[in-house]
Amino acid sequence: MFFYLSNLFHNINFYLIAFFSYKTRIFASFFTSFLISLFLVFFLINLLNKFNIYQIIRINGPKSHYLKDKTPTMGGIAIIISIFLSVLFWSYSYNHYIKYIFIILFSYGLIGLIDDCFKLINRNPNGISIKCKYFFQSIIAFTLSCLIYYHCKNIIFSKFIFNYFKYSDMRLDIFYIIFFYFVIIGTSNAVNLTDGLDGLVIIPIILVFFGFLLISYFCSDIYISSYFNITYLCNASELVIFCSSVIGSCLGFLCFNFYPAKIFMGDVGSLALGGSLSVISILLHQEFLLFIMGGLFVLETLSVILQVFMFKFFGRKIFLMAPIHHHFELKGWFEPNIVICFWIVSFIFLLFGLFIFGIY
Repeated sequence: MFFYLSNLFHNINFYLIAFFSYKTRIFASFFTSFLISLFLVFFLINLLNKFNIYQIIRINGPKSHYLKDKTPTMGGIAIIISIFLSVLFWSYSYNHYIKYIFIILFSYGLIGLIDDCFKLINRNPNGISIKCKYFFQSIIAFTLSCLIYYHCKNIIFSKFIFNYFKYSDMRLDIFYIIFFYFVIIGTSNAVNLTDGLDGLVIIPIILVFFGFLLISYFCSDIYISSYFNITYLCNASELVIFCSSVIGSCLGFLCFNFYPAKIFMGDVGSLALGGSLSVISILLHQEFLLFIMGGLFVLETLSVILQVFMFKFFGRKIFLMAPIHHHFELKGWFEPNIVICFWIVSFIFLLFGLFIFGIY
């Protein structure tokens, strides 16, 4: 029965792709994920409120967060489902790139879901242990890195590309697997760290995915890629559909996540989206651009690293609290003001990244 349904859906998917133009599919995937996300988030809010499933607030966090103890969490479930359904419906799902992203989307989403469930069951904001969480993240990241490298090494993965320097010749070869591993682990956890205020992380995610939507589109067009002197990737066309679906899904979630938030994303959403973002940058061979366009995630992570380093070795704190958005909270900034300022910073990083890529 499952085999029959799978073939039936694949045939429907094939005719949809053949009937609709590529640009139509891009916009259709956006609106499909947006509408599904709106419905699912609304349904999830009512369901979680009914069963009193609320965010567990950190005891040592800002005191203003105690007012959020009646806010539902795990809204990332709706984001993942809406992305999956939209991509499955409007993209060529047999594309290898789509398969890789689905692997990271669901596996990291599952890790985040387990972590969120442990927080709720144990009434503890720490969830599963950091070592356990990092262990499973590492297994998935390393396995996926090997799959991507050995499947795509003859296509593009021979040099590390700095986009501003068109003729860079920094060869990594087999060491790319290690590099991929750190990109996946670093990005997923950086996005997770940034998700600390109402609506803070969702707009930067949308902005970075929009940047990669443009890059995917350019890389998948042989004429545009030739003009910008970038590698032509025929499979990258379906990444545009995925990025469009993510943007639509995140906008649908934002309708309920802006201040004051009616639902939180949870680790299930932040880990899944961060992992997907890292894999897209790897598949496009644009890891350096991820570092620039996702500069806000980098700043948030660096603030935590510096805080821990200074306190451990010198017994002093640089910030009142890390990540850095909590520092501004404790300085007396109003939460929406912090969020909007960080959105602006993220937008500047996006523009700078696109400038480096060569878009004027």
